[in-house]
Amino acid sequence: MIDKIRKIGILGGTGALGSALTKKWAIAGYEILIGSRDPVKAQKIATQVNAELNVSNIQGLDSKTAARESDISVLTVPYSSHADTLNLVKEDLKGKILIDTTVPLQKMVTKVQLPAIGSAAMEAQRILGTEVEIVAALQNIGSHLIDSKDTIKAEVLVTGNNKESAETVMSLLGCLGLKCWYAGGLENSAAAEALTSVLIVINKNHKLKSSGIKITSH
Repeated sequence: MIDKIRKIGILGGTGALGSALTKKWAIAGYEILIGSRDPVKAQKIATQVNAELNVSNIQGLDSKTAARESDISVLTVPYSSHADTLNLVKEDLKGKILIDTTVPLQKMVTKVQLPAIGSAAMEAQRILGTEVEIVAALQNIGSHLIDSKDTIKAEVLVTGNNKESAETVMSLLGCLGLKCWYAGGLENSAAAEALTSVLIVINKNHKLKSSGIKITSH
């Protein structure tokens, strides 16, 4: 399925994570559709990044158009905008994969506080229904690491109910220089989302900039 992907919609693409993903995937040759509630802002950023990278494969659009015209989409909005954005683009995502990067951080970011259903990704599945394949990923990787040219040592947990869809996402993330692990069904996204608060505590107490995870075997 990875061979069929040409256009990647980044919903919330004007933020730090969205911008980092835009640059890396644009360099890899994908057409990037930056989706925003403010299409003028999205187009301005697209123009700037096209010039910065000396490419022409980035467009700035409204969120619905980006979702509708993309082959696969990535949700990079804060949790406070999660449900509203999903409801906005629901009809435009039918029959596609949505990569949900959302962490349900509350005011106390050092405390794990997951939604009643289990995770933000599971909330996304409930809102979008079974016609959209939700794959959760990137909850434990800082945007500055993705934007960096350095080797990324931290690894990524990828969860989703359709393993083939999860493997498609893992291939796309491999273009970013990330090593990924399929970690089971969407219910397991709760572990990755909760881990973000744990890593924030570790960063704070041990004066680290970006702690991450790495899977080992003995």
